[in-house]
Amino acid sequence: MNYAIIKTGGKQYKVSIGDEIFAEKLEGDAGTTITFDDVLAVADDSGIKAGDACKATVTAEVVSQGKNKKIVVLKYKAKKGYRRKNGHRQPYTRVRITAINV
Repeated sequence: MNYAIIKTGGKQYKVSIGDEIFAEKLEGDAGTTITFDDVLAVADDSGIKAGDACKATVTAEVVSQGKNKKIVVLKYKAKKGYRRKNGHRQPYTRVRITAINV
């Protein structure tokens, strides 16, 4: 039942020790340790702490970095004109949660 709610990249994630999440691009190469200071809530055996009562950090290790690249979704030639639609792929970082420090 030990978990934490962290906020990174404008999103909130519910994480436990050993979880791997895809977060918005973070600094660091594979193997680098990252600390998330913006912890919204922590649940452990004694109960749930949220808001200002929650003075916790979450430590994670970078597993891999995603790449930001444009992808072509569609190219189309009909009898009239030429249509092309480009897509976008957001760069993500895969991190493994190693500790929840309360």
